[in-house]
Amino acid sequence: MVLQAIRYSRGSLQILDQLKLPHEEVYRDIWTVQDAWDAIHSMQVRGAPAIAIVAALSIAACVARCNKNGADPALLGPDMTGAGLISHNLQILLTSRPTAVNLADAVRKLEKVVWQAQQQPSSTDYSINEAYIQAAEQMLVDDVRDNENIGNHGADWILRHTETIFPAGKLSVLTHCNTGSLATAGYGTALGVIRSLHSRGYIKRAYYTETRPYNQGSRLTGYELMHDNIPSQMITDSMAGALLGLKRDAENINCIIVGADRVAANGDTANKIGTYALAVLAKWHNVKFIVAAPRTTIDLNTASGQDIMIEERRSHEVTTMRGPAVQRSKDGSLIVGGSVHEIAIAADHHGAWNPAFDVTCHTLIDAIVTEKGVVEKDENGEFHFEKLFAD
Repeated sequence: MVLQAIRYSRGSLQILDQLKLPHEEVYRDIWTVQDAWDAIHSMQVRGAPAIAIVAALSIAACVARCNKNGADPALLGPDMTGAGLISHNLQILLTSRPTAVNLADAVRKLEKVVWQAQQQPSSTDYSINEAYIQAAEQMLVDDVRDNENIGNHGADWILRHTETIFPAGKLSVLTHCNTGSLATAGYGTALGVIRSLHSRGYIKRAYYTETRPYNQGSRLTGYELMHDNIPSQMITDSMAGALLGLKRDAENINCIIVGADRVAANGDTANKIGTYALAVLAKWHNVKFIVAAPRTTIDLNTASGQDIMIEERRSHEVTTMRGPAVQRSKDGSLIVGGSVHEIAIAADHHGAWNPAFDVTCHTLIDAIVTEKGVVEKDENGEFHFEKLFAD
């Protein structure tokens, strides 16, 4: 059964609350634009593609109810109507997670749809709303298709570059954060590549980092890999060097593959904090480092990683941890149960630095996989993305 993190039908939107995973599977109703903003900002929903889709569909659900029932108080700015109201709410949602370029790209495209609908001679609030709904729903469909293409392109590239290193047998990979169905509309980007490799019988083991401080790896990627019965093993973030140093050859660890929240025009990539360190380790251990992301993540208006704004979050996300109470049975195994608690894990409860992302220089990246194909550096070590946008 396909893992479904976003449930949508006209006038209705639900998300799988990722803060509850892996211990509880709880779907949240996104009834208002404020609900969507809160869910994105609090990371009940996260992952650059999923953020954009949820933002777009939250307004689509609201205006669908407007078309059916009249004005809907779920939209912010009730003194507005039609195009102005939709644009106002898109701009509000844009502030929920500023680093993720997919959200800005979705806002830009949807505002264009609204503007074009407004220019029609017979334009009405109803017709503008309908144009917006259709465009937002198409984004949901396109994201799943694009992720499957990313998975196939990435798997093909890895297998082509595997033949000269490991001519026989299965391979292992390492991934970071969560880049699967929970981070997208479905299938995933970097995790989509792993799914594609697994479906072809090539995965020996998928290693995944814990991904502090929000533990997207241990909570979410582990949950998805277990759901799909993909052989896997978790490591803490600080174990990656030891893993490559001690097990690269024995486990055929062929590559590190990650997602992206923003790719600059030169290929510098902002992604979950800890990505940069993994890229340095990959270079040292002669392991391929691959970024998998849709074209919407590539920001040609941002020259380099130096121009990417890095979100800094509250220190308590580092100094505390949430989870259910556990007990040990007589044989030493864990029994998980009981209510969820937040506990302090640091001496200094207030002084932690907590950047959500870091930037990996393009010189450390071997390939960037998109739904249109794989981009490699030229003979001068530079990425060129122009062909990806030729259509």
